[in-house]
Amino acid sequence: MAETKVTKTKKAAKPKYIQAIGRRKTSVAQVRIYPGVKKKGILVNQKKLTDYFPIFEYQEKVLAPLKKANLGDSFPITVVVRGGGLASQAEAIRHGLSQALIEQDQDLRLILKKAGYLARDPRMRERKKFGLKRARRAAQWRKR
Repeated sequence: MAETKVTKTKKAAKPKYIQAIGRRKTSVAQVRIYPGVKKKGILVNQKKLTDYFPIFEYQEKVLAPLKKANLGDSFPITVVVRGGGLASQAEAIRHGLSQALIEQDQDLRLILKKAGYLARDPRMRERKKFGLKRARRAAQWRKR
C-alpha cells in the first residue's frame, strides 16, 4: 500500500529585500534595499556611508537617486562593492541603487532615466601597449 503525504502549499512570500547590481569601470556593487523595514541607514561594506566615503562629493553621488525620487532616508540599504577606486565605486552604487528603486516602483523609471542614472557608463581604461610607457605615452624623442 502506497503512502500519500498531503503537504500544505505556501503562498509566494513577499521578498525581504530587492537586489540589483550596478557597474562602473571595474567596480561592481551589489545593492539591497529593504522596503517596509523601520530601521534606516546605508551600509557600504558593513561601514556607514560617511565612514566609507569620507569625501562629500562621493556621498552625494550615492544618494542622488534617492534625492531625485524624493525618498530620502526611507528604508535601509546595504551595499557590497568591490574593485576600482572610490569614485567608480560611488557611481557603481548609484547605478545599482537606481536599478533597485525601479524594481520596487516602476513609476520612478522616467525620473531616473532622465537623470542618466540607469545607463551604465561604458568608458573603461585603455590597455597598455608594449613599447610604450602607458596606453599612448611613448618615450620622449631626442634628436641627439
